[in-house]
Amino acid sequence: MAETTNSVEGRVVMITGGGQGIGRAYALSFADAGAIPVIVEIDGAKGDAVAAEIEAAGGQALSIRTDVTDPAAVKAAVAATLDRFGRIDVLINNAAIFVTLGRQPFWEIDLEEWRAVMDVNITGCFICAVAVAGPMRAAGGGRIINISSSTVPQGIPGFTHYVTSKSALIGMTRCMARELGDANITVNAVLPGMIETEVENAGRNDAGRAAVIGHQSLQRQQEPMDMVGTLLFLASPAAGFMTGQSLCVDGGAAFI
Repeated sequence: MAETTNSVEGRVVMITGGGQGIGRAYALSFADAGAIPVIVEIDGAKGDAVAAEIEAAGGQALSIRTDVTDPAAVKAAVAATLDRFGRIDVLINNAAIFVTLGRQPFWEIDLEEWRAVMDVNITGCFICAVAVAGPMRAAGGGRIINISSSTVPQGIPGFTHYVTSKSALIGMTRCMARELGDANITVNAVLPGMIETEVENAGRNDAGRAAVIGHQSLQRQQEPMDMVGTLLFLASPAAGFMTGQSLCVDGGAAFI
């Protein structure tokens, strides 16, 4: 009989971009739920700070400075995690370029910026998924959760490179779900809406915030904690028969 518990107690959860913003909230929340976050973060000091927060509260965590666009660095992070904990149960592909992007029409996007967004937002997720697929197969299962965006079904203008990268992530999710199903590895995507964190957002102003909230069915500012329940569920045994799906968690701004 399939397990129905939603507990993530003791699960090793690798979170890319886990040292700041939404990723930090994920790391702290999984630790509160008894999981062991592995914070894969390009800013090593920020990753270390989150790990220290978790350990000060009595939890376990590991911080590894990692550039997700560098296959060797990602492979080393996976090896360090396996050496410390013996397994990787969950990968949350969260690292992305967004808050530093200014709003602009697609014909004004610099090609170098376009390529940087694609390199982190889609290629980085691919590299990380490749790196964990082997250990998860060997362990008899696992979870890959890709963080997409509700800008995809809405086709939000001004961020064509970001929206395109997050659209590709949904397609990648579906293909990987097909290819990893025989190994009992589920792959799902979550599409958050506009979330405010401690990280300053270059492309957001008060008028834009008001417009987004006004378009939502639930008309309040989305917070990082609004995402946590969905991620905990997808990482738990209760979601063991769900794969290849895209779940929009944005207060009803988009319906898919």
